[in-house]
Amino acid sequence: MDVEEAEGRAPASAMPGYTRPVMPRPPQPNPQSGLLTAGEHDDLLNPELYAAYVRQSDLGQRIAALPLLDTSRVLRVEAKDSRGRAVPFLPIELRCEDGNSIVLNSVADGSAVFFPGLDRLSETVWVRAGAGEWRSMRLAADAGAQSITIQTHDNAGPVRKLDIALVVDVTGSMSDELRFLQAELRSILNSLEARHEDIDIRVAFSFYRDEGDDFITKTFDFDSDVVRAQTRLAAQYAGGGGDYEEAMQDALVRAAGLNWRDDAVKSLLLVGDAPPHDRDIPRTWLAAEHLRAERVHVIPVGASGVADVAEYIMRAMAAATQSRYTFLTDDSGIGNPHAKPAIDCYLVTRLDQLLRRVIDSQLSGRRIEPEKNEVIRAVGQYDAGKCILPPDFAERTGQQKDA
Repeated sequence: MDVEEAEGRAPASAMPGYTRPVMPRPPQPNPQSGLLTAGEHDDLLNPELYAAYVRQSDLGQRIAALPLLDTSRVLRVEAKDSRGRAVPFLPIELRCEDGNSIVLNSVADGSAVFFPGLDRLSETVWVRAGAGEWRSMRLAADAGAQSITIQTHDNAGPVRKLDIALVVDVTGSMSDELRFLQAELRSILNSLEARHEDIDIRVAFSFYRDEGDDFITKTFDFDSDVVRAQTRLAAQYAGGGGDYEEAMQDALVRAAGLNWRDDAVKSLLLVGDAPPHDRDIPRTWLAAEHLRAERVHVIPVGASGVADVAEYIMRAMAAATQSRYTFLTDDSGIGNPHAKPAIDCYLVTRLDQLLRRVIDSQLSGRRIEPEKNEVIRAVGQYDAGKCILPPDFAERTGQQKDA
């Protein structure tokens, strides 16, 4: 109620020609790299935490189409050459008892990760790397994570190509993130080129809004001209939206159809603050499964008010594609408040440094941690990507009961 109404007078808003004053927004810094802050989490390194996260979430009761991953029960297959070096981009094939098979190509560290539940694997499987001999494995239900190393006749080769696709929500709520992302991209690419002098980088985009906006998706295929790619990103502006959910699924489908190179590390940055509509979740996950089959690492960047459904879907995509979930934090003081993630421990650093480390890890085949001077603050007990669990964790989260 206006003050005038409380005093029995006609409110100013009832006067002809009245315009409600717009409260000035606090001054925001000019877009430049190195200002946004973020954290990251690897659910493959923290299976107990991910199981507790899924268990404590009631989303599966409301949205039956949500993917269900068991990161505590995985089969990791590693391909190595005769000198013990990881062999990237090699087909790893699993064959089940019914004759059905699934093929995933190894990533830069020579590995491919299979999920017995998600991939519907039989109790006994046969596995081979490349055109090598078949080896049998028994996947016991209570065995937890299992791994196998296969020596191949293929020689490990250097990784010299990188394809980066940016799938970006450009609705109205993403205005701050978009402005700063336009500045961050050049910093990230410069850092990667400095660390890998002979790297061949291409960049693609799939921008998205929602049904009823002036466009749903706008896609640009891979381009090795980084300046032209930067210009395309700079030309985008945030607008449209209206409701919370957006057309993420259409942008991911477009991204899956891009001209990815078979001999490149493939990284997809999914930048958004909202999930797809509930009815579109099956199509979203189908696109994620296609990206996984194409050996694309999905790196979500949870922005602004990203909430439970968006975080759930993004984390599932990251884990399924051997990647990490990243999220913006309020440490920068820039833009709208950022939702606190359902994650027990992480380090906060600059966003450009974090994304460079994640992509560099995918290029080099080894996890790269931040330098001490890069860490802004720590949450929980963090140890090289793993969270140190308290002694009563299993009891507190109910995992002992089901063991």
